[in-house]
Amino acid sequence: MTDQENSPHEAKTIPYPGETGDMPDRPRDEMTEYRGRDLLAGKTALITGGDSGIGRATAIAFAKEGADVAIAYLEEDEDARHTVELIEAEGRKARAYRGDLGDPGHCAEVVERTVSELGGLNILVNNVAYQQVVDDFLEVDPEQWYRTFDVNIHSFFHTTRAAVPHLTGGGVIINTSSINGLRGNDSLIDYSATKGAVLALTYSLAQSLMERKIRVNCVAPGPVWTPLIPATMPADAVKDFGTQAPMGRAAQPDEIAPSYVFFAADQLSSYYTGEVLAPIGGETLPG
Repeated sequence: MTDQENSPHEAKTIPYPGETGDMPDRPRDEMTEYRGRDLLAGKTALITGGDSGIGRATAIAFAKEGADVAIAYLEEDEDARHTVELIEAEGRKARAYRGDLGDPGHCAEVVERTVSELGGLNILVNNVAYQQVVDDFLEVDPEQWYRTFDVNIHSFFHTTRAAVPHLTGGGVIINTSSINGLRGNDSLIDYSATKGAVLALTYSLAQSLMERKIRVNCVAPGPVWTPLIPATMPADAVKDFGTQAPMGRAAQPDEIAPSYVFFAADQLSSYYTGEVLAPIGGETLPG
């Protein structure tokens, strides 16, 4: 990596939920150097939180591997439009569904629209997330707590429940957790709790859905430079984001997306279910 890639980011915040074009430093999230091998040819994927960051990079990687891709996103239409353009540039079909995945009805809707408009569903990536930094536990009020759980874990349940009938017989579910779900974070208490719940959900679903021939796995990244960071963290935290990792920097979304390709492709991971890939920049964890 160059010195520029290892340097802290500009101390700047952007409005929530964050648009890539407003970021102080644009992330690498378009998989420009990635070369597909048709590992997902003929497949259809739905990625929640798919308009930017890890979701965008994964969507483009899936398209480069031959999949049609639907993305679900909150409200930043420019990011979603650009992601759709990048998917279609690979010769694949794309759809973008705007709305709040904290609403159980919308979770079911995006699954049914994917199936109806793209002809089926083979891969579900539960990736949507919300976070809000606090300095003290008592700053986490019930409204924030419930909102974080609605988006970060309840949406995973509702979307998965709607998707399972379509995935039965050989589908794949990939959940996004976090380093914070593995070891906690005193300024992201509710977020960390949901990401720990994602891990337990992954382990449990892998066992429960095995008879349906659905593989369920999880990616738990360390710090990743996405729009969520400057949209939810104070400027001083944005400036130093990722420097605590042993590698001294945050990951780029392009560096995380191949983990999702690995779990999505039967050719690479047909014997994997209930597993967690943790690209965390050199940190080692006990247990």
